Amino acid sequence: MKQIPSLQTKYSEEIVPALKKEFNYKSVMQVPKLEKIVINQGLGSAVADKKLVEIATKELSSIAGQKAIQRLSTKDISNFKLRKKMPIGVSVTLRRDKMYEFLERLICVALPRIRDFRGIESKLDGRGNYTLGITEQIIFPEIVMDQIQKIGGFNITFVTSAPTDEEGFALLKEFGLPFKNAKKN
Repeated sequence: MKQIPSLQTKYSEEIVPALKKEFNYKSVMQVPKLEKIVINQGLGSAVADKKLVEIATKELSSIAGQKAIQRLSTKDISNFKLRKKMPIGVSVTLRRDKMYEFLERLICVALPRIRDFRGIESKLDGRGNYTLGITEQIIFPEIVMDQIQKIGGFNITFVTSAPTDEEGFALLKEFGLPFKNAKKN
C-alpha cells in the first residue's frame, strides 16, 4: 500500500475545513490548493565553467528527490560571452506526493538549519503564488559538506490555485511556512 505524505493528509483533513470556514467557500472545490513547487537555480558563472552545471544538476536532484533539468539560453549576448543554447540554469518541478514530501522537509528540517532564522518574508506575487529565495544549498541534509565546490542559492516557487494573495498567504500559513509577520499583505 502506498503511503500518503502527512502534509497531504493535513491538507484534506485540517486545512480545507479551516480555509472553507475562514473565506466562506460554498464548495470544497473553491478552496485553494498547492499545485506545484518549482525549484530554480540560475548559473551565470556556468558560461566559463561547464562542470558547474553538472554539479548543480546533481545537487538539485538530490535535494528535490527528482531529476533536475538544465535550462538553456534562448539568445546570444556578447557582453556576457553567452551563446544560444548554452546551459545557464537548472530547475525541477515537483507535483503531488514529491511536492508534499519536499515541503515537509523544507519546513521541518531545512529552514530551521538557517543561521539566525527569524522567519520568511510574507510578500506574494499578486496572484497567490510565493517565491522563497534560499542563499545556501547547505541547509538541506542531502548535501554533503565535503563534496561542495561552490556555495550557491536558488529560488523555490510555490504555485497555488488561490486567486488572491490573501487566500494564498492563508493556505501557505496553514501548511506551516514560518512567515515573519502573521498579518496579511
